[in-house]
Amino acid sequence: METPRRFDTITIIFNPNSTGDAPALAEELSGELVPALPETKVVLQPTEHAGHAIDLARDAASAGNALIVSVSGDGGYNEVVNGVMSSGSDDAVCAVLAAGNANDHSRVTGRKPLAEAIIEGQVRTIDVLRISIGSSDTDAMYAHSYIGFGLTPVVAIDLEKGSKGAIKEMFSVARTFRKFRPFEIRQSDGERRPFDSLVFANISQMAKYATLSEAGDQPTDGKFEVITFPHMAKWRILLTALRATTQGLGDQPSFSRYRFSTLKPLPYQLDGEVKSVDAAMDVTIESVPGALSILG
Repeated sequence: METPRRFDTITIIFNPNSTGDAPALAEELSGELVPALPETKVVLQPTEHAGHAIDLARDAASAGNALIVSVSGDGGYNEVVNGVMSSGSDDAVCAVLAAGNANDHSRVTGRKPLAEAIIEGQVRTIDVLRISIGSSDTDAMYAHSYIGFGLTPVVAIDLEKGSKGAIKEMFSVARTFRKFRPFEIRQSDGERRPFDSLVFANISQMAKYATLSEAGDQPTDGKFEVITFPHMAKWRILLTALRATTQGLGDQPSFSRYRFSTLKPLPYQLDGEVKSVDAAMDVTIESVPGALSILG
């Protein structure tokens, strides 16, 4: 049996103004870990603004032999992963305690309660997605679960403008869908193609209920699935989305690298974070095998 991994520091990052229960969950986790791991320093670290978790995670990882826990949804965990990836640390480990509206990564990859996993200390590695824009990868960003263009970020932007809540979310999505227009990209072979949605998935599920592919739940094969909705009638998009939430979309093509060029400015979603890319830019999506050490 492997020797449990013990950390010098466990940093628990959370948003104190979360609309959910992140502060309470962070306190509860700390309360379980402190007596169980007396030789480890446990730090509660609230964020102060959007993007702050990136800096906090980078600093925590740079100290060495550190575990950085994000008490958040997919977007907050994305910031922590990007902070750790940019730190250059070889021994930092990440974990997520679900506390947000979207918790796809935690739901799909989690194996046991987080406190139990940390105390047992069995670390494993997973792949991450890297998106590079332009000729340089110095400003590359990382995703633990998916990168989406088209409907995915457009719906996310609209949801952020309104109030949360199931009924309001439903009307917001319906309004966005009615106004949505397809986007066009130039693929690596030079062909221009219109899409309604283009998703690069490191896990097999997203958006709480949708099963994107029949790939295994663990992102450890050095590849990602590409789920495409070519431009089609809106009623067909609805049928495809319904199939994703009921029976799944079946087998999808896998890639280790995918390149295309934008023709117009495009929003995209990096896990739960909405970003944008300018027109006439080369975009490269890659799998980085075994790049992230995790617990959970």
